[in-house]
Amino acid sequence: MAFNPAAAPRSREQFMKWYPDQNEQEEPHSYDNPENTDSPLKAWLVEFMKEFPAMNGPCAAGDDMIDDPHVTDYSMGRDVVYCCFAWSLAEEAYQKMKESTAKHSVGFYNVSADDGEIAFPDLKF
Repeated sequence: MAFNPAAAPRSREQFMKWYPDQNEQEEPHSYDNPENTDSPLKAWLVEFMKEFPAMNGPCAAGDDMIDDPHVTDYSMGRDVVYCCFAWSLAEEAYQKMKESTAKHSVGFYNVSADDGEIAFPDLKF
C-alpha cells in the first residue's frame, strides 16, 4: 500500500489503528480512478502504472495485456492506494514499490508481511 504521509499517524501503534479504517472504502467515489487520489499519491500512481498497469477503471490495460502478470488490481482512495500484484511478481513488485514510493516521497506499508514494514519518506519502522 502506498499512502499520503501527511494523512497517516507516525507511530506504528497509531498507524495500525488507522489502517483498518482505510479498508472501509466509504469515500463517495469509485476506487478505480486515479483522479480521486490526492497529491502526492497521484503523481506516484501515474508513474507506477506505466510498469504495473491497472486491471480496471478508466486507465485499465487493454485486452492485449490480459495475461500479463504486471497488470495490477488497484484500490485508489484519497490518501491510500492498495496494489494487488500477481504472486509471480511479488519480489519485483515489492522492490519497485519501495523505490518508487521513496522517489515520490509517499509512504509504503507492506500489507502482505506479518509484521509489515511501514516507511515514511523520513522514517521507517
